Amino acid sequence: MVTTVSAKQAVTGPHGEIGLAQGERIGMRMWRNEEPNADKPMTCSEHETVGYVVSGRAELIVGGETVTLSPGDSYLVPAGAEHTYRILETFTAVEATSPPAK
Repeated sequence: MVTTVSAKQAVTGPHGEIGLAQGERIGMRMWRNEEPNADKPMTCSEHETVGYVVSGRAELIVGGETVTLSPGDSYLVPAGAEHTYRILETFTAVEATSPPAK
């Protein structure tokens, strides 16, 4: 069965993420128009995350290593890795998590 989530059905989650299509083993979400200086708190998740930067710039800090993310970049945050994002320019990214983020 095909699952779709229309723009009208997409729900904003507790951290500002927009929930997109989700299955049993993978889920997708979007962080849209995250503002500069809206730094995310340090977190550690059970799921593995891959992401793609649509627009803007941010620094991704994983295990003490900092990388700058720009439009067209993709990234991986391993499961169990402590990480955060520092928003440098209004930022939009799409992420997939496995298993789906809760």
